[in-house]
Amino acid sequence: MMRSGRLDYRLYLVTDDALSRAPVESVVERAIAGGATIVQLRVKAADSRMLYERAVRLRERLAPLNVPLIVNDRLDAALAARADGVHLGQGDLPCAEARRIAGPEFVIGVSVGSPAEAERAERDGATYLAASPVYATPTKTDAPPPVGLSGLAALRNASRLPLVAIGGLHAGNAAEVIRAGADGVAVVSAIMAAEDPAAAARALRAVVDRALAERGRQRAADSRASC
Repeated sequence: MMRSGRLDYRLYLVTDDALSRAPVESVVERAIAGGATIVQLRVKAADSRMLYERAVRLRERLAPLNVPLIVNDRLDAALAARADGVHLGQGDLPCAEARRIAGPEFVIGVSVGSPAEAERAERDGATYLAASPVYATPTKTDAPPPVGLSGLAALRNASRLPLVAIGGLHAGNAAEVIRAGADGVAVVSAIMAAEDPAAAARALRAVVDRALAERGRQRAADSRASC
């Protein structure tokens, strides 16, 4: 299991069976070849046995590549499959309870839409936060209203945890969420529905890397100016 402090949040892929043009495992491997750094298995229609078996198969593919596997919603399946972590929404098992069950090293991500939710998740032991959704997205019909860039910035100010932006993101708008404070972007359709997942991931990763480098240079300049 990968330790939570070593996670690279730059390009976070969330799977979706309905959008995938090829077997999900194949799309995931191609996305990793293009630069994806984390994979979340999200299968809304699977029963417990099916989710467990799919998580095991995906973990076996990802482990040699040093890419962590996160399971959406289901802590039981994540632990049984020996995944690296679980991602919880506001209607899922409370983060504090998940942390009590899973222990200190297990990765727990929490979707947040307000500073109060971000502060609570950090207090309850979350590993990282997902600002969800930043923009309107058709891949999650039960998502709350978009937080936008101003909401994303407010979430950044509310917590010291790594912050991933998700919802309506693609290569054309990834840089602006990094500038607003995100440490990485999480995408579904931008890669899962792409004709060439590797090329789509490569384009996104290049945008994210460039935006992070620019943010780092700006912070260094601001620090020198304040001395």
